[in-house]
Amino acid sequence: MQMRLQKILSSALPLSRRAAETAIAAGRVTVNGAVAALGSSADAQTDVITLDGAAVDLPDGRAHTYIMLNKPKGVITSAGDDRGRTTVLDLVPDGRRLFPVGRLDMNSEGLLLLTDDGELTYRLTHPKFAVTKTYRVETSPESPGKSADFAERLRLPALLPDGAEVQAKDVRQVRDFVFDVTIGEGRNRQVRKMCAAAGLRVRRLTRIREGSLLLGSLPPGQWRELAENEIQILCKEVDLIK
Repeated sequence: MQMRLQKILSSALPLSRRAAETAIAAGRVTVNGAVAALGSSADAQTDVITLDGAAVDLPDGRAHTYIMLNKPKGVITSAGDDRGRTTVLDLVPDGRRLFPVGRLDMNSEGLLLLTDDGELTYRLTHPKFAVTKTYRVETSPESPGKSADFAERLRLPALLPDGAEVQAKDVRQVRDFVFDVTIGEGRNRQVRKMCAAAGLRVRRLTRIREGSLLLGSLPPGQWRELAENEIQILCKEVDLIK
């Protein structure tokens, strides 16, 4: 069945349709050996499609896969690792080409989405959609002080080492020196850097929420498929109609 090329690419890769259109317009996409033009269509089941010379694993007509993983500490957020370290894809079933949605650094834990839905991946990770994420942060103070005082520091704007100013959307004290920190952007190691700016040393960091999705009681290292209503709510939050 013929389908717009940008739709095929965004279904098979972590690309938005706009990013797929940009790649096509730049001459980076071929169909059966010929450079594709913007507006081209293709048959996902019979045509040979490449991006930058690499064959694209095309969707096979099945529904997309949406998985929530509780990433344990020591596992890297990557599709592969040339140093032989355990990746998040080692913890989920084989057979589908899944992509991590965003990142958790190796020493962080918690909720990580994996999917083969390129358009949703793009929207969940692009700053303009401002999908909130909440982290349970267990800390210790780097100098004497009350837990409530450090909570107030966490609520203030923080200047990161690269010069960017960030601010938590919400900070809730769970118990002494344990906080739930909600952010609306996802800069590299942002919560750890915000804690350092507030005079706190992070001992454990766990993502417990992304958008409307809650980690809940899912054990570390385990995964589950999202329910249909969870998928629909998540798509609605980023203005994606399914």
